[in-house]
Amino acid sequence: MDESVKGCMPELLSQGRALLSGTDIRTYSPLTLAFIGDAVFSLYIRTVLVGRGNMAPGKLHEACSELVQARTQSRMIRGILEALSEEEKSAYRRGRNAQAPSRAKHASMSEYRHATGLEALFGYLYLTGQGERMTKLVELCLDFYEGKQSEERSAEREKELESGQTEHGRAVFGEEAL
Repeated sequence: MDESVKGCMPELLSQGRALLSGTDIRTYSPLTLAFIGDAVFSLYIRTVLVGRGNMAPGKLHEACSELVQARTQSRMIRGILEALSEEEKSAYRRGRNAQAPSRAKHASMSEYRHATGLEALFGYLYLTGQGERMTKLVELCLDFYEGKQSEERSAEREKELESGQTEHGRAVFGEEAL
């Protein structure tokens, strides 16, 4: 992750703890934690994307939407679960097991619940002032997701080559398409 992002995010996000000083965050509803965590996670992702370089707003929106959708968040949390502390796993499980009144349009109920757990985790970390830990977890999420995407593209390409088809449906012999 870009060093400027690493430097500004923990300081910016530590303000959440100052707003709620003296409050026991553990007593908050997991859906309340997910509510704030959704915004925090989105802010991190947007900051990372902007830190990667100047892009048209439409492209930024498209990239951000892909990374903050329930299906992607579900994959991310499952990929980094082993890196979480017991306290973090507890916050995640509380969010995952919460009975939300609705679900995402383009995700299964399971994906939606895992995504809600990720958001609850980020809400918990935000409200307890753990900005540096959030930065580390966002890095792990992105590394996992981008690595998975690369693996899937490689596997798809390998299948195409084995079947003798390119992505355009033409037969392939060796490296050249006829």
